[in-house]
Amino acid sequence: MLITFITGFIASLALIVAIGAQNAFILRQGLLREHVLPLLLFCAAVDGILILAGVAGLGAVIEAEPMALNAIRYGGAAYLVYHGYGAVKRMRHAEKMSVTAGSGTTLKAALLTVAGFTFLNPHVYLDTVILLGALANQAGEARWVFATGAVLASFVWFFSLGYGARLLTTVFAQPKAWKVLDGFIAFVMFALALTLLLTEL
Repeated sequence: MLITFITGFIASLALIVAIGAQNAFILRQGLLREHVLPLLLFCAAVDGILILAGVAGLGAVIEAEPMALNAIRYGGAAYLVYHGYGAVKRMRHAEKMSVTAGSGTTLKAALLTVAGFTFLNPHVYLDTVILLGALANQAGEARWVFATGAVLASFVWFFSLGYGARLLTTVFAQPKAWKVLDGFIAFVMFALALTLLLTEL
């Protein structure tokens, strides 16, 4: 049972840690110390629900509806381009950013933004529902132990990223660091959008 739990934890962590729009957004909010806890709870809880849904068999339903994933794919690409453009605009005004002033984003806007990064990313469904669901079901009766490890990994990762960002406070006391971060975020957004458009799901 312990081996199954650890396998679920590692498999989930390997998929979540990859650089993506959601992680980049959480990192930025963690640096700003703005709405961190609600955002972390949202991301981890949604991941957990999708993983459990995959173990329960939702993956087979999604695989049977490729048109739905393609619709999410194009909508997600447009959403990423929009936020990539926003990061480029922020680069021009990096001198206004600080870890104490925040960005002025409301909790509702922050939650809607991270929800878009989550639900408009078809790879979220492919990774959590289909892949982790399939791996969990290979464990037979221990599949829920695998799922528990996978869900825990999501909580550990997001809370480490969101609150661990504070360790970089000194670095981001400089406006130039914000310019570099937003340049990186813009690159990630545009690259992910291009990947979505060019990759067959």
